[in-house]
Amino acid sequence: MSLDPFKLLLLFSSFSFTGVPAGATTAGLGSQHAQLLPYNNQRTSHFFNVKTFGAQADGLTDDTKVLFPSLSFSIQTPAYLLQYLAFLSVWNKACQATGEVDIMIPKGTYLVGPLKFAGPCEISFQGYLKATTNLFKYGDGAGWVEFRWIEGLTLTGGGTFDGQGAKAWPYNSCSTDFNCKLLPTNVKFLAMNRTIVRGITSVNSKFFHMALVECKNFKGSKIKISAPADSPNTDGIHIQRSSGVYFSRSLIGTGDDCISIGQGNSQVTITSISCGPGHGISVGSLGRYKDEGDVSGLVVRDCTMIGTSNGIRIKTWANSPGRSAATNMTFENINMENVTNPIIIDQAYCPFASCTPMGPSQVKLSDIYFKKIKGTSLSAVAVALECSKGIPCQDIYLEDVHLELATGEKQVTSTCKNVRAKYIGTQIPPPCA
Repeated sequence: MSLDPFKLLLLFSSFSFTGVPAGATTAGLGSQHAQLLPYNNQRTSHFFNVKTFGAQADGLTDDTKVLFPSLSFSIQTPAYLLQYLAFLSVWNKACQATGEVDIMIPKGTYLVGPLKFAGPCEISFQGYLKATTNLFKYGDGAGWVEFRWIEGLTLTGGGTFDGQGAKAWPYNSCSTDFNCKLLPTNVKFLAMNRTIVRGITSVNSKFFHMALVECKNFKGSKIKISAPADSPNTDGIHIQRSSGVYFSRSLIGTGDDCISIGQGNSQVTITSISCGPGHGISVGSLGRYKDEGDVSGLVVRDCTMIGTSNGIRIKTWANSPGRSAATNMTFENINMENVTNPIIIDQAYCPFASCTPMGPSQVKLSDIYFKKIKGTSLSAVAVALECSKGIPCQDIYLEDVHLELATGEKQVTSTCKNVRAKYIGTQIPPPCA
């Protein structure tokens, strides 16, 4: 694959990703032998139009032989798999070219299953993609659209990923089953480096909207995420085992955490995020599995929580199977508007109807700063710090906290357990006794 920098422009238009049964006719996209059409005398450019090679894109014609003329498939080959291979054929061919590359996928209905991409590309994604609602086509915990092991990916353009999650949410059993089967994430980034994501939208994901796993130097901005407030486990952005991550200027309203910081992260910055509805911005949950990585160097600042169940939350499981730590974290200049639990540390986290902890959390929390937190609380307890009895929190600072009850009827209160917090400046509610 060429190491020269180039631009890959994907002009999606009226995309419909829908599942089809094996043997059904499909309309495809892609080309095994891409035609190169230079259109700029100043630099090498390439243009890929799937219809140039005979694709009908009518939702009825089987375009497989047009797209893969030298390959042979049996009648038993699933149609969605043929389309999946066709799509990747275009991607792979384009990514091997040098200079500026455009892939044109004209208006039409292309039936394609889940997608996994690898290769250094710059993508302008301007269309509307809909995910198949057939859950049998996805692996457990897989992503609908996955980008893997890519150095220097740029994804921009204002396009939308529609997970069509409403048809899948009834099959989510994670609220009652500790070992539930995970539904597909809308967009997953795995082991990426130097990634830029800007101006995309994710709606109604079946599970997480966007997930980063083992990524480095990731920048996301102007992202819009939307799902109903009662949609299960639809975290907006989940980050795990990643470093050098920066998200800013984004709007997130969903049924779970707007942003969740999982285990093994370092040097993560979250700024200028509007969150609501949802569960706020969370660290965790941590301590659920053995050998989890530590969390350090988190900064969350200049964010607004609107009508969320939590504001800033740190959550760890009781009875952790191994020790880990979350340290050096700062939450600064956060505005709360009618938030149920504005500031909460919960080291006995339990998402189920009931839990019987066998022991305290083994996640050590230290060097945590809550600065300039202001706004209104829907609950009488605006600050709740419940730390682990086995490893009490250390060096927890609250500076200039001003939270009032949304109804204005009385002053809010705070509660503390297994922690001696340190207070600076304004403190409403008053410090724990």
